[in-house]
Amino acid sequence: MATMASGVSLGNACSLHFRKTQFNQTTLVPPRAKASYEIAFVASQLSGLRVSYDDSRPFAGPVAAPPPAVQPVARRVCPLTGKKANRANKVSFSNHKTKKLQFVNLQYKRIWWEAGKRYVKLRLSTKALKTIEKNGLDAVAKKAGIDLRKE
Repeated sequence: MATMASGVSLGNACSLHFRKTQFNQTTLVPPRAKASYEIAFVASQLSGLRVSYDDSRPFAGPVAAPPPAVQPVARRVCPLTGKKANRANKVSFSNHKTKKLQFVNLQYKRIWWEAGKRYVKLRLSTKALKTIEKNGLDAVAKKAGIDLRKE
């Protein structure tokens, strides 16, 4: 059997050369098997390879990350009352307790704002809706520290 040097080029700066045995010409081996043998040989030779960075080239700077494809989800907190999810236990028949969240009943509502003479769309808890009906939108927003002009 004759030996032949085979090489793999990795980028611009380096190349690897290793020796492998070549198939006998007398043995009848289909070309597909020969190609798969060569691929397996190269893969086995590269399995323990350490990759290093070449310092000689100038650093191009950090790559900016693309903006997120999905918009961030709004928190489940009422802006007027500050109500948020409650940590509770889910109790099974066997009295096995597992943690769960009891979320606030938030609703999207268009509420008429008398001072601004327009509708304001807010995501409110049902408790906040009752408070607005009782005290008025201006009073509740002022107490919560919310400026309705910018919405």
